[in-house]
Amino acid sequence: MKGYRKLLIAVGNSKEVIKQGLELAAKEKCWVTILKVLPNYEGDINLTGIKNIKGAMTSDSDKIRSEIEEFSANKLSPVKTRLEYGSPHEKIIEAAEEERCDLIVMGVHKSNRIKRLIQGNTVEKVIDNAPCPVLLVRI
Repeated sequence: MKGYRKLLIAVGNSKEVIKQGLELAAKEKCWVTILKVLPNYEGDINLTGIKNIKGAMTSDSDKIRSEIEEFSANKLSPVKTRLEYGSPHEKIIEAAEEERCDLIVMGVHKSNRIKRLIQGNTVEKVIDNAPCPVLLVRI
């Protein structure tokens, strides 16, 4: 393709984005950072009924990280994983800048209009503010 050196794969709820991104990375022989952004917890921790809220949140992030690492373990490209909390478009842009990425790979749903409106907001914000090109994978 273009000779990319570093790819950022922004993972949502589909592993297809990882698969497509890693295939591109293998062809380009480049470094990969896989990013999963989780929302900040907003609410009253005392009302959750969970005694160890930090442990519960950490176990979810550990599970997500291990799933990503397991999926990408057999690929030829060097893979780094990042798990961030916050606004998805802000964290994707921030990670792309910090990692000095040449391309951001992210998924976009082809399904109904409401999903596209909700998800398109994040996609549009990333495209408008990204420090590099954005490749959309239909999921």
